[in-house]
Amino acid sequence: MPEAGPAPPVRAIRRVLVVDDSRLQRRILAASLKKWGFSVIEAESGREALEHCREMPPDLVLSDWMMPGMSGLEFCDAFRRMTRGSYGYFILLTSKSDKAEIAHGLDAGADDFLTKPVDPGELRARIAAGERILEMERELTEKNRLVNSTLAKLQTLYASLDADLMEAKKLQQSLVSDRHRDLGPAAVSMLLRSSGHVGGDLVGMFPVNGSHIGLYGLDVSGHGVSSALMTARLAGYLSGAAPEQNVALKRVGDDYVMRPPARTAAALNDLFLSELETEHYFTLLLADVDLETGRVVMAQAGHPYPAIQRADGRVEMVGGGGLPVGLIPGAEYQDVEFRLHPGDRLMIHSDGVTECAAPDGTLLDDAGLAAMLGALRQTRGLACLEAMIWKLADFAGTDNFADDVSAVLLEIKPAPPSA
Repeated sequence: MPEAGPAPPVRAIRRVLVVDDSRLQRRILAASLKKWGFSVIEAESGREALEHCREMPPDLVLSDWMMPGMSGLEFCDAFRRMTRGSYGYFILLTSKSDKAEIAHGLDAGADDFLTKPVDPGELRARIAAGERILEMERELTEKNRLVNSTLAKLQTLYASLDADLMEAKKLQQSLVSDRHRDLGPAAVSMLLRSSGHVGGDLVGMFPVNGSHIGLYGLDVSGHGVSSALMTARLAGYLSGAAPEQNVALKRVGDDYVMRPPARTAAALNDLFLSELETEHYFTLLLADVDLETGRVVMAQAGHPYPAIQRADGRVEMVGGGGLPVGLIPGAEYQDVEFRLHPGDRLMIHSDGVTECAAPDGTLLDDAGLAAMLGALRQTRGLACLEAMIWKLADFAGTDNFADDVSAVLLEIKPAPPSA
């Protein structure tokens, strides 16, 4: 048998199993393979070869087709059925040249064929081709392992982030600690529902003095963690628990009074642009409510027009528009004044309500909200806000809203019946 040149470096193929009932043929093949640097195992039958495969799976099998007992084709089929960690390349040695026979061998799982007597140069070329395939298979396996490992790490990280976001959601919801408060002549109910784990909406109420309260709704641009962090920062600026830190309040003697809402909006705009390095901005509606007289003074900074529902059921939108806070230096805001009477109620809501979209893209808008409040005329307090969520879900065709939904509902109690 003529000798071939030096073998290329062996990487994917190290162990070769030679299966032939002819000892001479095995010795001839094994001599060349060992000279090329392969570790060679010999077997004289298919059954013996299977035992070797179970003990130490080979990278490459060279098997004669025609053998007594178990043929090379049957051995190949059994070899393919074995469980192993990587692919094994299988070359059948045969004197057959019929295309139908070769197709039958490929169906049984053979990767390649060599015609006997085997030419060493052709054998080297077929082994090199098999090695390229095994290299690609093992590279792909390694890449899949790395991908699966990375996915496992990402899933662990996602689970950790999800747990953190759930805690963040609880903390954000705690910013609206009193969902309903009875104030004597009036009652306040609040709703905060984020479209994701956390959101950029916030609603709140803070006492001013014996007869005044402050109400606000705000909506920070964007969604997610950065918006939620900004709402937490803004909650501190409008805190009811720490009036000395509330920018909407000023101390007069031993008491606090509320600054004109427009001036507070302008102060927040200056503060936002000068001290907070962020690309966020926010819309705001801030109202000073006199519970004794029903007088309301409010400033609107890009927030939706609030809805007043009168005692007879009529709904009207009030406001003066205005720029969002944190967009333009020196922005000016206007105070708007109106009066609430016994039986009236005021809803301050985010654009997640009026911009809620139906499946065809139609927005609820102010008219849709007015109709909704009309249908909920007899529903009060938190029940009214929860019912509004149900109606929004019916309108949208889903309760997974695209935007955060928030609202403050101030209800002036009806006058007691006269004697």
